[in-house]
Amino acid sequence: MTRIDFYSNAEPKLQVACRLVAKIIQQHLRVFVYAPDEDTARSFDKLLWTYQAIGFVPHCMAHHALSSETPVVIACEDAAIVHYQVMLNLHADSPPSFSRFERLVELVGAGDDDRQLARSRFRFYRDRGYEINHYDLSKASV
Repeated sequence: MTRIDFYSNAEPKLQVACRLVAKIIQQHLRVFVYAPDEDTARSFDKLLWTYQAIGFVPHCMAHHALSSETPVVIACEDAAIVHYQVMLNLHADSPPSFSRFERLVELVGAGDDDRQLARSRFRFYRDRGYEINHYDLSKASV
């Protein structure tokens, strides 16, 4: 069953996503980043290119020819993605096929709207019996 990790107070959200993705691939896991729209997907793609002054997070968009060989893939739809252990959700809703992954990472910003949406996703997962972990980033470093 998919393990679900909520990271609250994840601000700025895309920067936190970069840090988490970098840590996840250090564990030799493959990550699918589920973006809400093309603009967010492109912004995250650009941010990953400049995230580390020394080092590199290998990534590409899902439609790229090398996506099947790349540890981090970014897309707005999850229908065609297979063979990834971790899904990082940047979307406001629960991803349709998150249960195909070993782990789902949910980022929650500090704003009230984002927290409300996250609570709804939390209830959705909890009501279906998923193991849920919570990490408050205001109290720890990622």
